[in-house]
Amino acid sequence: MSRQGEKLAKCYEYCRSLTDFKPKAGLILGSGLGGYAKNMKVELEIPYGDIPEFPVSTVQGHDGKFLFGYIGTVPAVVMKGRVHYYEGYSMEEAVLPVRLMKRMGIEILFLTNAAGGINRSFCVGDFMLITDQISSFVPSPLIGENVSELGERFPDMTHIYDEKLQKLIRKTAEEEQVALQEGVYLQTTGPNFESPAEIRMYGLLGADAVGMSTACEAIAARHAGIRVCGISLISNMASGLSDEELGSLDVQKAAEQRAGEFERLVTTCIGKM
Repeated sequence: MSRQGEKLAKCYEYCRSLTDFKPKAGLILGSGLGGYAKNMKVELEIPYGDIPEFPVSTVQGHDGKFLFGYIGTVPAVVMKGRVHYYEGYSMEEAVLPVRLMKRMGIEILFLTNAAGGINRSFCVGDFMLITDQISSFVPSPLIGENVSELGERFPDMTHIYDEKLQKLIRKTAEEEQVALQEGVYLQTTGPNFESPAEIRMYGLLGADAVGMSTACEAIAARHAGIRVCGISLISNMASGLSDEELGSLDVQKAAEQRAGEFERLVTTCIGKM
């Protein structure tokens, strides 16, 4: 077994020693969206720090724990806080939570994040359905020895974001009267915000929003055969598109202001999956 496989096995064995709960859906909560737990019936919490060799969230607004329980009637595991590449972890470590959720049983991964808007038609507070992504500015999480028990060496990424799940989210947003933009998400390494020149370049490449997570998780999920969907909250306009200086507190403030609608949309969507 590879080193990656051994680490994953240790994490899985520890979690299974605490619960035999089998989630169908996984949900990763982005910055400022950590209050989601009140929308689910929580059966068990497992702090990341208790799991052997598991990376721990160090960012404000990311509590760092798995929540196992039910969203509506759907068995789910929620990541209350994600692990970022910019925290000093390797890409392999950054996507270990996704691979662990796969081993625990998830079939669908719902990704969320707070992102900077590049598309000039977007406004702060908008929700953006992620239809595709650009991950060329960060290392692939699949570099190194392939974990064959998770997926093949050269996985196809033509449809990273599941088209049927996109359709479900669009319909649900319409029914719930939640305005929904659509676009391409681009991941950078962080932790610094981007320069105005970089934002202009990303716009030319076709990006509508930019952030410091998510794309690597989506790649790891697709490699493992998980169906993926995602929504970005446009928490700020990207560098050079407004006169304001960017800061993490502004990101959290915007997320908290829209948390209610976000929670309602995500809860209703997962309930239909």
